[in-house]
Amino acid sequence: MSPEQGPSTRARGGASRHHRVTRLGRLASLAAAALLVGCSTLSPDAGFGAVVRLAEPHLRQPLAWPRSEAERQQAADQVATWLQQPLTMDSAVRVALLNNPGLQAAYQQLRIAQADWVQAGRLPNPGFSLGRVRQGDERETDLGLHLSLSAWLALPLRQAVAERRMAQSQADAAHTVLQLAADVQKAWVMAVAAEEGLRYARQVLQAAEAGAELARRMQSVGNFNALQRAREQAFYADAALALARAEHQRLATRERLTRMLGLWGAQTAFTLPDRLPDLPAQPREQPDIEQLALAQRLDIQAARLMLDESARQQGLTQRQRWTTGWDIGVTRSTGHDAPPARGWELGLEIPLFDNGAARAARADAVHAQALHRAAQTAIDARSQVREAYGAYRSAWDIARHQRDEVVPLQRRISDENLLRYNGMLIGVFELLADARAQIRAVQGAIDALRDFWLAQAELEMALVGRPGPGLSALSVPASGGTPPAAGAAAGEPPH
Repeated sequence: MSPEQGPSTRARGGASRHHRVTRLGRLASLAAAALLVGCSTLSPDAGFGAVVRLAEPHLRQPLAWPRSEAERQQAADQVATWLQQPLTMDSAVRVALLNNPGLQAAYQQLRIAQADWVQAGRLPNPGFSLGRVRQGDERETDLGLHLSLSAWLALPLRQAVAERRMAQSQADAAHTVLQLAADVQKAWVMAVAAEEGLRYARQVLQAAEAGAELARRMQSVGNFNALQRAREQAFYADAALALARAEHQRLATRERLTRMLGLWGAQTAFTLPDRLPDLPAQPREQPDIEQLALAQRLDIQAARLMLDESARQQGLTQRQRWTTGWDIGVTRSTGHDAPPARGWELGLEIPLFDNGAARAARADAVHAQALHRAAQTAIDARSQVREAYGAYRSAWDIARHQRDEVVPLQRRISDENLLRYNGMLIGVFELLADARAQIRAVQGAIDALRDFWLAQAELEMALVGRPGPGLSALSVPASGGTPPAAGAAAGEPPH
């Protein structure tokens, strides 16, 4: 073959090869475009619907997230309407769920997680290269377009992991909602009990002041000795000290409730009911409380999700162990006096120094760690609900005993002593001493009722669950079901 015939002959002989390369490049471009079109997009609610599905079954009111200016103004008007009436426990929770700035900040994490999820579904941008070589009078220009093949192959698993993490953020927000609701309930109980205790402390101080004044007058006329007067003065001093403590308790509990409700300025002048709700006629009977907790506790669901995620991450690590560093691209070269040459190239990383064994061992350890933590979470959940239910039943029994036995008995004693006083069988100071015992009984009843409502709030939170060490986020149950290793979350020991 002569030199003059060589280039044209090679060009004709390579036409079919150029055609195949062109088709390969077009197919790669179409595949990449299909993946990019199929990527997830940002939704207006940022996944808040999943938070509602998780939290609302445990709340006594609907859940809303005001995002637009009109929705925020509507929420502010609704809060102002609720504050015009004495705040009940339920209305206090409603105000907090709409008005607490910390909760609104937690909702923004949903938007952050959704953005990360969408970003994880996007392929890296392709790379473009331009090269120009000159040798004497010869000039050659190379154009290249490259796409990371390893990122392409890992896209499905990477997107699945990001989706799981978004689910964790959704359930984390749901747990924040439920935790705030429980904390508001307890803060409301403490604030109302403090208000009631303060009113009673003022009545006690008035009675003690009257007794101390009577003792002073009787000593001045010689009908009372110094020891008897000192005892009455000591009772008055104790009552004054108890009133000061009650005023501080009232301020502290009210301010704590104010912070949780997100109130300031004129809003802090809200009013509370005069007394706590009555004790329920019967306590809850829940013999299957452990099974109920395992079915609905969010930390149990989180443990299952983390097992699933660790298993997926383990598979992703194993796959990337052999696919990391793969690149694919198309090239085009033009010479000084030759037709353009097109082709493709594949780049592979040689696992000479790092074969991925350490990354695979780490993924295995993370999965085993999640398995053991799931088992511990199940053990803790069973114990916590048993403890919370025991405290709830004990608090109900104590409050009922105070209400039905101690206070009525002390009242009957006071009535009998009043009859004896009217019959001049006992003196006024014996009557006052009996009044002190009645004071202790009434205060004990107030404290017992307060402890019951606090125990009920703790029980409700125990049935929801709290994130433990290593479980920084909770989960929405995956549609794919529970992974095989998640049996440990139901209380089975790890193998």
